[in-house]
Amino acid sequence: MDPKYNVQAASYQANQARRLPISEAAPIYENLLTAFPTAAKYWTQYAEAQMAANDDEATKNIFTRCLMKCRHLPLWQTYINFIRKVNANNGQEGQDLIRKAFDFVISSVGDDITSGPVWLDYISFLKSGNQIVSLRKAYQKAIVTPNHHMDQLWSEYQGFENTYNKDLAKSLLAEFSQKFNGSKAVYWERRNLVKDIDFGMLAVPPTGSPREEGQWMAWKKLLAFDKENRQRIDIASCNKRIELAYEQCLMYLCHYPDMWYDYAMWLVKSGSMDAAVKVFERAIKAVPESEMLRYAYAELEESRGAIKAAKKIYESLLGDGGAGTSPGLAQIQFLRFLRRTEGIEAARSYFLEARKSPNCTYNVYVAYANIALCHDKNMKLAHNVFEAGMKLFMHEPEYILEYLEHLIRLNDDINARALFERALCSLPTEKSVEILNRFVKFEQTYGNLTSMLKVEQRKKEALSRIGGEEQPLSLESSLQDVVSRYSFRNLCPCSMKDLDHLTRQESLSRNMNRKVDSSSPVPTEAKPSVVPDSSVPVSTKVVYPATNQTTPTTAVVPNPVLQSQTPVAGNVQTTMALVGGDPKFDDILKTTPALVAFLTNMPQQVGGPTPDVDVVLSFVLQSDIPSNSTSRKRKANEREVVEGVKHQPELPVDVFKMRQLQKYHRTGSQTGSASYGSSSCSSGDYTVVTRNTI
Repeated sequence: MDPKYNVQAASYQANQARRLPISEAAPIYENLLTAFPTAAKYWTQYAEAQMAANDDEATKNIFTRCLMKCRHLPLWQTYINFIRKVNANNGQEGQDLIRKAFDFVISSVGDDITSGPVWLDYISFLKSGNQIVSLRKAYQKAIVTPNHHMDQLWSEYQGFENTYNKDLAKSLLAEFSQKFNGSKAVYWERRNLVKDIDFGMLAVPPTGSPREEGQWMAWKKLLAFDKENRQRIDIASCNKRIELAYEQCLMYLCHYPDMWYDYAMWLVKSGSMDAAVKVFERAIKAVPESEMLRYAYAELEESRGAIKAAKKIYESLLGDGGAGTSPGLAQIQFLRFLRRTEGIEAARSYFLEARKSPNCTYNVYVAYANIALCHDKNMKLAHNVFEAGMKLFMHEPEYILEYLEHLIRLNDDINARALFERALCSLPTEKSVEILNRFVKFEQTYGNLTSMLKVEQRKKEALSRIGGEEQPLSLESSLQDVVSRYSFRNLCPCSMKDLDHLTRQESLSRNMNRKVDSSSPVPTEAKPSVVPDSSVPVSTKVVYPATNQTTPTTAVVPNPVLQSQTPVAGNVQTTMALVGGDPKFDDILKTTPALVAFLTNMPQQVGGPTPDVDVVLSFVLQSDIPSNSTSRKRKANEREVVEGVKHQPELPVDVFKMRQLQKYHRTGSQTGSASYGSSSCSSGDYTVVTRNTI
């Protein structure tokens, strides 16, 4: 995030500015408000500092800059205080200006849930002028506005009506009693939503933090609630309340493009097209890097017939040749816009200009070729555009695929086959996989059996050159090829069970041919493929898994009958060998001989479900892991516990291993000849047979 959005630093600077004279504090406030233009608390602090210095012109300038974009009640209360201070001694003219200021404040933020003090100040001002009609209207409007001072306002209104005319008061209070109760019910619901909103938050670009997402959700809920209009007030009043909620929301979420878009679209739906245009203009200034908002703004202008304004927006998107989030996208959308508004010739003229730009991508060629084909019905022009693009993008598989789709759509199988051959000759093998896949599908639709099998064989040969160790397997035919050949969309010539069976067979075949090292798999008592350091003591009693035997005696073997029947889509990628194969991992092994000694005692990786934890632990217990030179020696009582086991000097104190050995000896003493190492068990998908090695 940009350092200028450092909230802690901004708070520190604002506190420092409070202690400085206004001449020194003003530059600090200006810097803060440049980074946080909707920070109402900083605007309020700035205005109060200018008021304290009696600089009325500077204070007016501040309010002119901030009031309409910061619908924050404390700021507006400061504005009222300033107006009353300036016009206190201006007689009737001053009183009229104060009343206009109150009307402006009530109209702008009177629907805020914290607006009670403003209503009370307004009513108090009207009482001083003995304006009965205006006073009654103010009371009646205040008691139907959900705010924290509703009860006080209702009580004062009752006293006001009963003071002047009791007969009229009875009918009016009966009428407004129901409205007050309905407003009070809405107030409680609205208060529960507002309490989750942090009105002290500064507007910063979204980072995805839980706090920011929580604020986004809180504002969304409040807006959705206001749009429901549960108070059943008139449409104009409801829209005014929703507008205030959006304006307050954008004080804190002005860097969120979706909030600006929602606001503009709500205004469009409400019939306020001009207001929506102004919102988009503000949005582009607030989030200038958002291309989404610019496209939405251009769309709105085009939809209401403002073609010149829309074209100006597209030209601003093009900028320095169309480089943006997605290079070439602005050029493509401008092509489409010109075709819609000015015709195919205007689009053609711009394409001839755009192709000279360094930011012109193959997508621009594809887009214009489709325009020429679909709208101008000019197949020759579309073909020429694709051929012109081939001179520049011959090594782009995506472009070739688009060209192929164009030819196939025209049912031009001859040129399509020629393009397949051109592409396969020019592209390296690793880039031609998608072309080969499309070639196979093409021959399945347009070719005969001979051509279909020939292309499939070419694909296998190409993949074998990429696959390395899988070369012998890739060239062989399998029933999977038949399934692929005779499938169509979501239709398959076999059941899911059969497909799963074939997939597992392919996986087992790959595992069978996997190379753990340059030689055959490690036999039972053979040395490991990665030889540990000679300084590391290796126990001769370690039992290695006999992975090369037909009937295993110590290995963990997956039971194919119990294996999961979940079908696997696509080819199963071969996994790396347990030891070696990765240069970074090999470097680690060279520096940690103890890890090598441990890994060589583990069973060879095989396909199948996850191994049993107890069985893995049994191999861990058989491992000879050397200790550090600083390790403590075993105590005399520990030697007694492990009596009968080959002693190694300077072994580390392994609490878990000691517990397992104690468990083994307790079991042996209770059952006589039975022992942990000689038990046979079956767990889940595994069949485990172990020798007594302890």
